[in-house]
Amino acid sequence: MDNQDFKTTLITDASPSKVYDAINNVRAWWSENIKGDTDKIDSEFLYHYIDVHRARIKVIEMIPNKKVVWHVLDNYFKFTKDETEWKGTKIVFEITAKDDKTELLFTHQGLVPDYECYQICHDAWTHYIQQSLKDLIEKGKGSPTPKETIETNKEDDSVQQTTTKSIYHRLLIEKPIETVYGNLTKQEGLAGWWTPDTIAKPEVGSVSRFAFGPNYFKEIKVEELKPYSKVKWLCLNASEEWVDTTITFELEPHNKGCTLMFHHDNWAAYSQEFASCSFDWALFLRSLKMLCETGKGKPYPDFNKY
Repeated sequence: MDNQDFKTTLITDASPSKVYDAINNVRAWWSENIKGDTDKIDSEFLYHYIDVHRARIKVIEMIPNKKVVWHVLDNYFKFTKDETEWKGTKIVFEITAKDDKTELLFTHQGLVPDYECYQICHDAWTHYIQQSLKDLIEKGKGSPTPKETIETNKEDDSVQQTTTKSIYHRLLIEKPIETVYGNLTKQEGLAGWWTPDTIAKPEVGSVSRFAFGPNYFKEIKVEELKPYSKVKWLCLNASEEWVDTTITFELEPHNKGCTLMFHHDNWAAYSQEFASCSFDWALFLRSLKMLCETGKGKPYPDFNKY
């Protein structure tokens, strides 16, 4: 029987020593929510992602510029029947110089298709190795899960909802949070599911412009970006009923990918525009789901075509 362990290979122009150093700088490519040493033999470190995933990992092998091996001593998943999936598995980084390039073979030994977490872990590891770690190696900056902070001054939604109206949608997207978050924040992602005529930056305080044909556009301020968790916008310029409304995308991990809770708040009243907008958002969110899952969405003007 073929080995079914999850594997992915990264090829880079960087030297083996640069790849080795980047691997051991785990907080710079995987998660900033790690406690303990990650670059010393026999050391243990703790990984956690909100209340969804925790792991205790030991560094059991380090061969400079050639190999790093971790052993998962303990593990907890909130979203699987067997909460300890990953426990006892090994995570292996093998570095090989080939001609003028360096090959990194990443293997999660024991992470196999029979695991309930396999698909979401497959997609997440692919993101962290092929994008975040690669960027750290080649550009000096990865995209790890950011350090968790305690929210303060949170809006009292219950008060808001007694005086204004909100549109709500909830859907499952069968891709990891990292993919969905990228398509909600980066210009190419937004253009791929909402409107191709998009100008946007993934920066708090920036103003994005979304055009729908030659005579209508929306200007939206990025109010909040909580990586892999929350995106919040404030509408500055659009049709009258849209102005000063807020649009929020909240993401939660799911064993099949990611759950998106969408709400468009602060509408003054139920109206024809409100009803039409609710239906259109459902179609655009379908487009977002298609983009994440298949690589191709149905943005304006084709969002309502089947």
